[in-house]
Amino acid sequence: MNDDTDEANDTALTFAHIKPHAGTSQPTAQSTSAQTANAQLGLHYHHSERSRLCTEASAELFDENSPRIRRDIIRIIAQYLDSQGYTSSKVTLYDEANVKQQHENNYISDVVRLRAAIVDGEWTEVDRICSSTYLKDKKHILYNVYKQQYLELIEDHESQKAFATLNKHLKPLESQQSFQGEFRDLCYLLTTKSIQDAPAFRNWDGVSSSREKLAEYLQNILEFEIVGRESEHQHMMPNRLTALLRQAVAYQIESCQYHSDAIPLVPTILTDYAPVVVPNTEQHSFIGHLGNIKCTAYVGQCGRHVASGSSDNTIRVWDTETSECVATLRGHTARIWDICVDRTGSTLVSASGDGTVKIWDIRDLNKPQCTSTVVTENSGDVYSVSLNPLESHIIMAGYDRTIRLYDRVTGRIVQTFHGHELSVAHAVSNPLGNLIISGSKDQTVKFWDIMSGTCVKSLRSHLGEVTSVATSDSGMLLLSSSKDNSNRLWDLRSLKQLHRYKGHQNTSKNFIRSSFIGDSLVVGGSEDGIVYIWDRESTKIVQRLSGHQGIVYDAKWNPKRGILCSASDDWTLKTWWFDPSNSDMPGPHFSTQPGGLRLPYD
Repeated sequence: MNDDTDEANDTALTFAHIKPHAGTSQPTAQSTSAQTANAQLGLHYHHSERSRLCTEASAELFDENSPRIRRDIIRIIAQYLDSQGYTSSKVTLYDEANVKQQHENNYISDVVRLRAAIVDGEWTEVDRICSSTYLKDKKHILYNVYKQQYLELIEDHESQKAFATLNKHLKPLESQQSFQGEFRDLCYLLTTKSIQDAPAFRNWDGVSSSREKLAEYLQNILEFEIVGRESEHQHMMPNRLTALLRQAVAYQIESCQYHSDAIPLVPTILTDYAPVVVPNTEQHSFIGHLGNIKCTAYVGQCGRHVASGSSDNTIRVWDTETSECVATLRGHTARIWDICVDRTGSTLVSASGDGTVKIWDIRDLNKPQCTSTVVTENSGDVYSVSLNPLESHIIMAGYDRTIRLYDRVTGRIVQTFHGHELSVAHAVSNPLGNLIISGSKDQTVKFWDIMSGTCVKSLRSHLGEVTSVATSDSGMLLLSSSKDNSNRLWDLRSLKQLHRYKGHQNTSKNFIRSSFIGDSLVVGGSEDGIVYIWDRESTKIVQRLSGHQGIVYDAKWNPKRGILCSASDDWTLKTWWFDPSNSDMPGPHFSTQPGGLRLPYD
């Protein structure tokens, strides 16, 4: 057992017979005044059934590779450039688009000539076009063309030429046969009196008809119908790009769980709209773990499921609407220190005290599978796992003071980072992906160049062990937590400390972590069992969420669902939401203006 473990704080037996109760939040003077202010804003909660009525923005809505859609997008962008006075850029866009259009026209021309050559039986011309033109599914096309030639030779009783075509052209393309056994029947035709004698070609109806069918078949494969040309002459509404963006934002607002009577003014369209809501009530308690819960992560961005890692050596996946456990991931032989999930919710990565990192396929929650295990010799506990922005690499760190970068494609450690004097509690990538930021028991926050593996900067302002690091969505801010009873905010450009958040407890042998809620709030756990939420700029506590009966290690926000999830030493996971019907609870801080949160006491 490593020194960093918090066995002294594992109160498993203490909480074995405690039934978690519905939590409440402690009103503060600030949050009580917020209740009145936000009641005037008229914030309403939309249940999940309403959100599901919104059509999902999926790839099935339109084919982004369709020639017509591509032309439409170019026309919309050109219209916007022209309306903003970027005439030269518009001309350049059309010039580059016309080059691509010329390539496409040449392709269409070759396909049209290929079709005509097949109908006329000009097989030499067919071979020339196929050899000189890039065609989709080229091998499959050639197989069907050679099959047609072969069948015509059989029809004309040209057995020797048919045998040569079979060996020279069809045999190398046998894998392209339309169904299992087709090539066998083609060979059988050399011994028959008629093509119809072979089972696969019983419906053969002559050369002319089969050529027409082949031409029609290839037309469907190549999709060479000239589409989209009519869109060049179709009228386009003025300010089409702006109108589409407004529709997209309106969809995001409508699909949110929380709505305000006031129309929100969206400050940016680079990220999806999500209102700033401070929870005031416990929504669900998730019971099933047989030990304290160290970490939590949402499964995908939609927030329908949440995962938790526990000292009972398991990871559980829960339904956030029903609080039911839908999957249990077993395989680790020691406590789970940290977990992360990719944006699609298909892969979960776990770090354990058994010295391993496991990668799980959770696309089918009925049958989750461990696809690989990363073992580092003599590394001790692995305390932290996270994904880089491209989700191509896993960042892992732990007791052996080393940070490792694991390539998910090659399955190898491709970079190591040495320099911390004591164990590394947490390590993440910056949003650009060129730096790794780590927090350590040696009381430092270090910045590492991902290519060279060298430390480029160290921050030494904390007076205690650093337990977590997190970056804002904008990539401009860094949040660090420490056992000096503080969470600190840093400007990543100047590396200057901006703010310090206090009021919680973080001094013992625990990894208590903090993170951002949007651009306006900071949330973190505490040894007193309370979830603390601070205003980012004023550093004032805007909410205290009580309900856990033990240390709160971690708390994560999901903007899509508008819920906060907390993990605790009391063996439970809890979600928190703003309940507008709960008049005894303080209300949310909800802003309809750009520039962040407007507090009622400011």
